[in-house]
Parts: sequence; structure tokens; C-alpha cells
Amino acid sequence: MEVDVLNMKGEKVSTVDLPAEIFEASINVDLMHQAYVRQMANARLGTHNTKTRGEVSGGGRKPWRQKGTGRARQGSIRAAHWVGGGKIHTPKPRDYAQKMPRKMRQAALRSALSAKAAAAELVVLDELTLPEVKTKLMDAALKKLVGESSALILVPEKNAAYQVVELSARNLPDAKTLLVSYLNIRDLLGYDRVILPVQALEMISAHLG
Repeated sequence: MEVDVLNMKGEKVSTVDLPAEIFEASINVDLMHQAYVRQMANARLGTHNTKTRGEVSGGGRKPWRQKGTGRARQGSIRAAHWVGGGKIHTPKPRDYAQKMPRKMRQAALRSALSAKAAAAELVVLDELTLPEVKTKLMDAALKKLVGESSALILVPEKNAAYQVVELSARNLPDAKTLLVSYLNIRDLLGYDRVILPVQALEMISAHLG
């Protein structure tokens, strides 16, 4: 697949061939869904907690004798049916993490990238740079590249140029910068367009090829 390479002004400067094994792979919707659910589940903290009857304070002795009072027998004032009693069948701390083989995760990323490429939602840049840290400059560049669409901006590595881009895009509600090494299914599917410089494209090819 051949796509245009643009500059920061949205002008075509050349073309590049996208690796077929990454950007023309079979689109497996079920696999992408599984990877997405896994990522969302792994992000859950699972720290919610309620106290059982053994954890609430009070209730150390039997409230009244077993027989002879005419009332129902009770063993503790902190049983679940008492006001202030412990809870039953309610949340306790747990781990929601799901496992997924690495090759399946990579296949899900290839499916998502192929879907983006098939829908012409990839924007390849010759170079991702800004002269200074300024949100207005980043906003103007994104409007030329993707219009009013939301954008995921992939950067190849942490350096001074990346710092300028990241700080300039930080306050834009419809844009996010992400290192290529942190590429994930949630961000790929959560933004309308994916912006990647040629250098980032080479890293994706090395990682998923």
C-alpha cells in the first residue's frame, strides 16, 4: 500500500510503501475486542472493599439467651440482617487482570492498523517538529493534517523534539501524543486519525513485522 508523505503544513512531499504484513493484514474484529477488553480490565484497580461480620466492630457477645425470651435466637448484633452488621456477597479486593499471549496482542495491533489504513485514517509525516512549545502552533498543524478529527500522534523516541510536541499537544482535548513503544489497542481505536512520522513507521515495522 502506497500512501502520501506530508509535511507539517499538510503538503505532499513524497510517498512511502506501508509494509503489507502490518497494514494489509486480515482484520480480526473479535481479536481486537478481546485485546481491548483485556486492556480495560487490566486498568481496573480492584481496591473496592466491604466489611464482613467478622470485620465490623461490636457484637462480641450473644445479645440475649438462647431460650425463654420469646424472641428469635440471635448470636450477634453484627449479623448481616442487623443495622450496622457486616455485609455478605459484596465486593472484596481482587485482581481483574486478564492474560493474552504476546502474539495475539501483536495480531490485534496489526488488525487495528490495517483497519486504519483501509479507511485512509493514517497520516504519514516526513518529520514531526515544532519551532517552539506553543499549543496554538500544534492546533494549527493538526487542523491542516486531520481537520476537526481527533488524532493520536505517535512519536518514535523521547528527545528534545518530542518534548516540544508533547507539551504543545498536552492541552488539546482531541489529541494525544504516544511513544511507539507504548502503542496499544485502546488508543488506536479511540482516535479518528493516527499521525506517525516516517521514523515511527520504521519502528512499528521492526516491532510488529
